[in-house]
Amino acid sequence: MKLSPRVRQAVTPLRAIMAIYIVAMLVMMFLAPVLAPYDPIAQNVALRLKPPLSEGHLLGTDELGRDILSRIMYGAQIELFIALGATLLATVLGTLLGLFGAYFNGVAEFVTMRLVVDVVLAFPPIILALLAVTLYGPGSVTLIIAIGVLFAPIFARITYGQVLSVKREEYVDAAKTFGAPTILIMFRTVLPNVSAPIIVQFSLTMAAAILLESGLSYLGLGVVPPAPSWGSMVAQGQRYLTSNPHALLVPGIVVVLTILAFGILGDALRDLLDPKAKKRS
Repeated sequence: MKLSPRVRQAVTPLRAIMAIYIVAMLVMMFLAPVLAPYDPIAQNVALRLKPPLSEGHLLGTDELGRDILSRIMYGAQIELFIALGATLLATVLGTLLGLFGAYFNGVAEFVTMRLVVDVVLAFPPIILALLAVTLYGPGSVTLIIAIGVLFAPIFARITYGQVLSVKREEYVDAAKTFGAPTILIMFRTVLPNVSAPIIVQFSLTMAAAILLESGLSYLGLGVVPPAPSWGSMVAQGQRYLTSNPHALLVPGIVVVLTILAFGILGDALRDLLDPKAKKRS
């Protein structure tokens, strides 16, 4: 099958590799109990800090003798669940704020874009995340809500700017002329025509959410132990960097590759969905 020039431009070997990597992470997310060779929290001190490819442990063991590969797989389940939940919350909340603010203007714009979006954007995300986790305690639900609220303003800004230009188009005026309900115009006419940059931002926010969750878990404010988290694995492994570097390097490389993969996917979606987008060096 012959691909269009835009598709050929968007699909490069590196992007294809990163897409395969993301698919592999998603498979781990759903099939971790089936694919993991060991119990991720089962301890065996006799096998502590074994190097990769030793005694049936492909990626070695940590300081408590737990299989690192199994913890990576279960960690993918937790990390991607939190990142996906937070990104979905941010997408829905931010899109609604931007859509209503841009379409109605006036008081609606002041409330959504000034009182809500600008106030949240005034604070660094990590500070607000730390505050939320400190007040309500660590856990998956707290992280999803906190990260989702923190990234919602980004989607609100994007939607707001897109709707301002789309709502003046002739097909929107035609829908109004034929007496279509306002809600129907917003969600059936305007929203589908501003969805491309929102989809791109969804992938980029996934990367940012994974980074933020890993950072909180690294500080001990993320996923509650003994549940495996990539950030907590990095924190535990750094104590053995000189003697057993694999305990730090393996989860660290997984975090970096996952963030990079979603970022590259966002670039590919931008080139595919937005023909006007030009890559900058």
